[in-house]
Amino acid sequence: TSLNNLAATYRVRGKYSEAEPLYHRALAIREKALGPEHPDVANSLNNLARLYYDQGKYAQPEPLYRRALAMRGKALGPEHPNAATSLENYAALLHKLNRDAEADKMEARAQAIRAKHAEENPPK
Repeated sequence: TSLNNLAATYRVRGKYSEAEPLYHRALAIREKALGPEHPDVANSLNNLARLYYDQGKYAQPEPLYRRALAMRGKALGPEHPNAATSLENYAALLHKLNRDAEADKMEARAQAIRAKHAEENPPK
C-alpha cells in the first residue's frame, strides 16, 4: 500500500518514470502475498493502467483494465461499486481509442451499478 501511495503521488505530479517501477513492485508484492485474483491486485492493475493512460500510452492499459474488471467482478460481484470504477476507467480509455459504442455501454452499466448501490445504501 505504501509503494502504491508513493507511486500515486509521483503520477499526479507527472513523475511517471518514478511512479512506474513502484506500481510494478506493488503489483508483484500483492500478487505474491495475496494471490493473483485478489481485489487488491485488481487495484494495482487499475493504478498501473491509469499511469499508462495518463502518459498517452493507450495500447498498454486495455489488458490491465480488462483483467482488473474481471477480477473485481469475480471477487466482489459484478454489481460492486469497485466494478463500476473499473468500467468507468475502461470506458474513458475506449473513448480515447474512438470505440465510443463500447464505452457508452460500459458507462451505462457503471451508472446502473452506482444507482443501485445508492438506492441500497442511502446517505444517513
